[in-house]
Amino acid sequence: MKDQRFWDDLYGSREQLFSGNPNGVLVTEVSSLPAGHALDVGCGEGGDVRWLVEHGWRVTAVDISQVALDRAAEAVGDDDVRWIRVDLGTAPPAAGAYDLVSLQYFPLVRDDGHRALRGLLASVAPGGTLLVGAHDMADLAAHHEGAGHGEGVGHGEEPAREKPDFDLDSIYQPHEIAALLDDDWEIVVHETRARTAPAPEGTQHVRDIVLRARRLR
Repeated sequence: MKDQRFWDDLYGSREQLFSGNPNGVLVTEVSSLPAGHALDVGCGEGGDVRWLVEHGWRVTAVDISQVALDRAAEAVGDDDVRWIRVDLGTAPPAAGAYDLVSLQYFPLVRDDGHRALRGLLASVAPGGTLLVGAHDMADLAAHHEGAGHGEGVGHGEEPAREKPDFDLDSIYQPHEIAALLDDDWEIVVHETRARTAPAPEGTQHVRDIVLRARRLR
C-alpha cells in the first residue's frame, strides 16, 4: 500500500502531476445526473472537483496526500469544497452521505473483508450513484510486456506523465466491485469503451472500464 509519504513525495517532485482536466468517464456519466453532494475519492490536484463544482455539485474531496489537497484547493479556489486528508483503509466516509461517490483510476487495494470498499459502498445514499472509472487491464498488460512495469494507475485524475509502479494484482478491478453489489444496487453501466481523450504521452491507455451503479435502498 502506498502511504502518505509516497504520495506527498510524488506530488512534490513536480509542479503538476496531472493534466488538470476532468476525467472523461466522470463527464460522460455525471452530466445527466441531478447535482447533489459528491465524494471525490483520491481527488489529486482537483480536476474533477472543479468540474463538479462548476456543474452545481457540493463536493467533499479526499486524498491521502496533503500536498495534493493543498494544490487542489489552491487551483479550485472554492471555499465550499471540503478537503479532507484521509486513509480510507482506516477511516471510512460517513454512511449514506453522498449522492455520488466517484473513483477515477483510484488504486483501491484489496483488504481482508473488503473493509475499505464496503465503507465506500455504504457512503452512497439511497438513490445515489457509485461511479468507477478504471484502465482496461489489456492496455496495461500490453505496456507491461513492452516496458517492464505497470503503467497508467493514477491517484484521482488521469496522469499526464509517467506513473508510479503498482502491483496491479492487488488493486480492485470494476468487475470485482460489481460482484460485491447486492440486491440493494442496480448496475446501470458496466462496459469497456474507448477513451474520450487521447492517451497521455508515453502510455497505451486507449480504453476505459466503466462501472456505474445506483443504490436502490
